[in-house]
Amino acid sequence: MDYECIIFEKKEKIGLIKLNRPKVLNAMNQQLWIEMLDALEAAKLDNDIKALIITGESRAFSTGADLKDSKGRSIEDYRIYLESLQEASRKIIRFEKPTIAAINGYALGSGYELALACDIRIAAKEALIGSPEAKVTSSVTGGAFRLVQDLVGPGKARELLFTAEYIDGEEAQKIGLVNKVVPLNKLMDEAMSMAEKIVANSSFSLKLIKKGFLMAQGESSLEALMDYEIEACLACVSTKGREDSLIDFEQRKK
Repeated sequence: MDYECIIFEKKEKIGLIKLNRPKVLNAMNQQLWIEMLDALEAAKLDNDIKALIITGESRAFSTGADLKDSKGRSIEDYRIYLESLQEASRKIIRFEKPTIAAINGYALGSGYELALACDIRIAAKEALIGSPEAKVTSSVTGGAFRLVQDLVGPGKARELLFTAEYIDGEEAQKIGLVNKVVPLNKLMDEAMSMAEKIVANSSFSLKLIKKGFLMAQGESSLEALMDYEIEACLACVSTKGREDSLIDFEQRKK
């Protein structure tokens, strides 16, 4: 597949996926998720790749769903979009090889959730991370209801999702949402260094360790949770207040 919305490359034993829609701060559309699924499968099948880094091109990791792309979308089309998103999140969560999110800027909404699906998160100090869904009459996806709680605890998770406030890289590290925080100009060096330490180890051991983590987290109930996330998100975007909240959100950004 020829990619338009991502860049997929390999550096020795490390795969690298860059979200590549910089003009819209790497906002996510249907094509991006299709390409992400294809690249993940290619990385999975490539025996030379032992670990995977996901990051964003230019000054954002991803600002989440492309709101312009969603305007006029029918509920059935929205369901198809959300199912593609959820499938990509599942694929990353269950990816047999270790994954690292290098959060280089805005990581909002489904962009934030993409980072949550990775095993390890390294953020730039300048990064802004959060879930604006409650501001735009939507709901979280990507397994975030569980993933955020696993990292920061239920109380802090509720605070983050209820307030819909953004936090910077340093605050994210303080509460355990990210593993490390570094200056932006050192982010990819740090991510590559972490990946190099990982790929020096046994691929078979890493595969079994990852499977063990999923089992320990009660992975079998994740399906029901993610199915619920689709229904919750569709219920939100079907309300009359959805369009008004989007307009208000866009005006506050100016």
